[in-house]
Amino acid sequence: MTEFPPIERIAAAGTCDGPTGLVLVCDHASNAVPPEVTPLGLPDEDMNRHIAFDVGAAGVTRGLAQRLGAPAVLSTWSRLVIDPNRGADDPTLVMKLSDGAIIAGNRDVGPAEVARRLERYYWPYHHAVDAALNDAGSDAVLVSVHSFTPQFRGRPIRPWHVGLLWDHDDRLVAPLLDELRAESDLFIGDNEPYSGQLAGDCMWMHGTQRGIPHVLIEVRNDLIADEDGEEAWADRLAPILTRAIARMRAAP
Repeated sequence: MTEFPPIERIAAAGTCDGPTGLVLVCDHASNAVPPEVTPLGLPDEDMNRHIAFDVGAAGVTRGLAQRLGAPAVLSTWSRLVIDPNRGADDPTLVMKLSDGAIIAGNRDVGPAEVARRLERYYWPYHHAVDAALNDAGSDAVLVSVHSFTPQFRGRPIRPWHVGLLWDHDDRLVAPLLDELRAESDLFIGDNEPYSGQLAGDCMWMHGTQRGIPHVLIEVRNDLIADEDGEEAWADRLAPILTRAIARMRAAP
């Protein structure tokens, strides 16, 4: 059996004029289920929606990495295998029910299998993020790319085009909100459609705990559901991020 790679790494490219120290991550980049994991028992319809991965987020992340010359770390497995954006002791780390879908292959997953998935997928991903941030040195800035659904569980339509999630460190968030809100055709959410105050998540682990500027960017997934949308949003976000990071670094 061919070994399943637990992460995708994109190396920094010195030929671009992007911000120094920027590291991009994509926690929910893939809907793949490694061959050594029990099949999850879901139809393709479910595996191709948000419960399995963040639609379009990987394409936007790769596009930003290319445009900004930044290194990137992306997951290679479905969040239903194990969720790298949860703490290692979070009860939702391995989901058995998600947005109405029963994850039959996770029904009998116990502590031993959770520990195996942590060692095989979860920790290699986080070690790779740590290594990228170590390489970035004192200029390190962490940006995570996610996507969200226009509607969830029958609730009202989510109107935001982009949301920024954060906890208590607004060094990057404040100028990035300003830059995004200057775009007259965009409706921007501040800790919408979710709160970024989740102890143990990826930003807490690698941003808050390390004390480096960070932000989680959520793009509404109908805007990036195909390659054209991914490219358009990478084009749009790259200069906005560059300006926001420059403003952050120029602040007293």
